[in-house]
Amino acid sequence: MSITVEQFTEPLAFHGEGPVWSPDWAGLRFVDMLAGDIVSVDPTGALRDRLHVGSVAAAFRPRRTGGMVVATERGFALVDADGAVHRLPNLWTDPRVRMNDGGCDPQGRFYCGSMAYNLSPGAGRLYCLEPTGSVHIVLSSVTISNGLAWSPDGTTAYYVDSVTQRIDVFDHDPVAGLGRRRPFVEIRAEHGLPDGLTVDRDGGVWVALFGGSAVRRYGPDGVLDDVIPLPVSQVTACTFGGPGLDELYMTTSRENVPNGEQPQAGSVYRARPGVSGLPTSYFVG
Repeated sequence: MSITVEQFTEPLAFHGEGPVWSPDWAGLRFVDMLAGDIVSVDPTGALRDRLHVGSVAAAFRPRRTGGMVVATERGFALVDADGAVHRLPNLWTDPRVRMNDGGCDPQGRFYCGSMAYNLSPGAGRLYCLEPTGSVHIVLSSVTISNGLAWSPDGTTAYYVDSVTQRIDVFDHDPVAGLGRRRPFVEIRAEHGLPDGLTVDRDGGVWVALFGGSAVRRYGPDGVLDDVIPLPVSQVTACTFGGPGLDELYMTTSRENVPNGEQPQAGSVYRARPGVSGLPTSYFVG
């Protein structure tokens, strides 16, 4: 059965990424990453506002105490419920490297990974921001650190370093965090780069394919069982939202798209795939 896809927003972003649905803000938010903005839209897809957090807005999640935790160009920031931005100390000084994508584990720690602007191999890291404010490196020698999400029971994490053309899986411990890593699925280059991802209530892994004009679902066994085609090529991330968490929202980018081509690139698309997602995990710091 084919899944109907609709354009949910106008092309509001140059490089749309990292969509998050939370009842705290009654709708969808996502980043216009290279503009440094977090974009909020209402339940109809109309623009509500844009919050500028710096030169880069890489990823964010709601905070248990209100507001958001945000990954900026070279570190993290805490945003109050009124929009005031409090930047934490930079994690590095090299202007050639920026944060890219991340998420919260079930225990409320916020992970985000980095990459070089010029895609230098191994220049990125995966960082973990603890609720106490301390930060440690989880992975080194990452090239394009991308999607990160957890299984319904919290014992498994799925992770993408895009240039590997794989989704990997980690064992996850409530205290120690990410553990043993191994391949989950491989995606051939002609189908696009694996980018942002999310997990549904049945344990299915949905991954956006940058350059592949699609989002794919893999079952918990790693078998491909659904493909959602999109009318633009650079699909960047996806998340479940809506009152029943049964709507899949997919962000797109128009970065490097030739002028006049794909005029709707940078829009958010929506589909109802017949399965619901998991509630957003909050940062507890």
